Amino acid sequence: MNRETFEKIYEPLLQNVSTPIELYESILGKYFIGYADNLTFGQNTSAWARLHNPINSGVILHVNVWTVTGVSRSPFRAQFWFNATPPASDVKYSDTTPTNLAVTPLPKARVQLEYASNVTGNPTGGIKAFVRRALPETTLVDNENGKIIIAPGGNFMVFLSTPETPENETSGRVAFGWWEEKMYRGKCGCRQQKTR
Repeated sequence: MNRETFEKIYEPLLQNVSTPIELYESILGKYFIGYADNLTFGQNTSAWARLHNPINSGVILHVNVWTVTGVSRSPFRAQFWFNATPPASDVKYSDTTPTNLAVTPLPKARVQLEYASNVTGNPTGGIKAFVRRALPETTLVDNENGKIIIAPGGNFMVFLSTPETPENETSGRVAFGWWEEKMYRGKCGCRQQKTR
């Protein structure tokens, strides 16, 4: 079944019943997941992973869920930044997947999942929105329900470090779930968020 058929069948129904937003976006083929694995940090270095919304993506990024897990050797700190520039690093890109595998062709995310390990320095610019600290073997997770909204050119970054035990090396992973909402050109010629 292609996306157009899905939208014709399900969109009127989904807008009239109480459906979790994640399910609604997944049925439309707009919900994606991905993770950055083997993020190494410690020994006076940090690691980061982010959802980067390219300037020409044509979509609004809605961050739904994030998870930090697998940090086993040290207490760690996770800083959450909006629209910051990460320290200079060897940036890698992680594969992502739509959660609705019944849509054909499979949708491709426009938002990119980027990450880097063993970086020195701190993010610059942007907003450090919140910080979480955790003990080894602890999973940090939060469901944002799409309320973190990032325009093209922006990003949502998780920055990991071990300030309490900087001499220890450790590793972990960061996972994200998000949906993408198309923008359109309004009468003013400017990009605007599409209303449902």
